[in-house]
Amino acid sequence: MRNTIISFALGAVLAGSACADTAPTTQPSNTTVAPQTALTQPQVESRIAAAGFKQVKELKFKDGLWKADARGGNKQWVDIYVHPLTGKIFQEGKPSPLNKEEIEAKVTAAGYQKVHDVDFKQGLWEGKATKGTGKEVDLMVDPDDGSVIGEQQD
Repeated sequence: MRNTIISFALGAVLAGSACADTAPTTQPSNTTVAPQTALTQPQVESRIAAAGFKQVKELKFKDGLWKADARGGNKQWVDIYVHPLTGKIFQEGKPSPLNKEEIEAKVTAAGYQKVHDVDFKQGLWEGKATKGTGKEVDLMVDPDDGSVIGEQQD
């Protein structure tokens, strides 16, 4: 009995980690208003400052993400995106550990069809795909794990 429980628990852990590989970090949103569970603007500003950015302008919630222009120690302005729940910052000019084919596979595994026009821009992968409803959507995808973090109807 004890071995059965341990085997079941181990199987559940392994299955969970396999599913986590392609599951979205958060439900994508096509709204311009931050959901109640999202970080507030002051919390986002705090995360941006903690990441070393000295100035921020045009911070707004759009297409399911916080977006802004920010300037750090090198005095250059860059586009940044902030995940609405985790506060993870995606920065223009930072390379992606995943390539285009890996991103397409992750997005397809997350349930999207006809994934196309995938391109790495401003620190995020962007692309187009069809949802189960048959409608085409524009996607923003995390370059580190391939999860869809923003979605907008095309």
